[in-house]
Amino acid sequence: VQLQASGGGPVQAGGSVRLSCAASGGSFSTHDFAWFRQGPGPVREFVAGITWRARATNYADSVKGRFTISRDSAKNTVYLQMDSLKPEDTAVYYCAARIGGSAWYVPRSATEFKYWGQGTLVTVSS
Repeated sequence: VQLQASGGGPVQAGGSVRLSCAASGGSFSTHDFAWFRQGPGPVREFVAGITWRARATNYADSVKGRFTISRDSAKNTVYLQMDSLKPEDTAVYYCAARIGGSAWYVPRSATEFKYWGQGTLVTVSS
């Protein structure tokens, strides 16, 4: 599966951005998807995930209520709607995919995901 992330850029605090992750080369409907981010440090942090049947989503506490993950099977695309952005949301955002397991659970660990996109930078200014 190949993943192509897009939609990043500069935004002011309080604003919104929608990231897209276009998937190709595999069966979109059988994969879980997630977004991770990496700031200046070495750790890639889980942001949000969605199961292969879209029956469950999972969010980091830091973004819950502000970010929304969704998927469109007709377009083979996963989205991350980011609202009420804060300067601490500044990071490179990566989409990731794995063969779906439970319809009700998506893991938060980066090591669980086999496929990765190239990342898109979101910069939030105060």
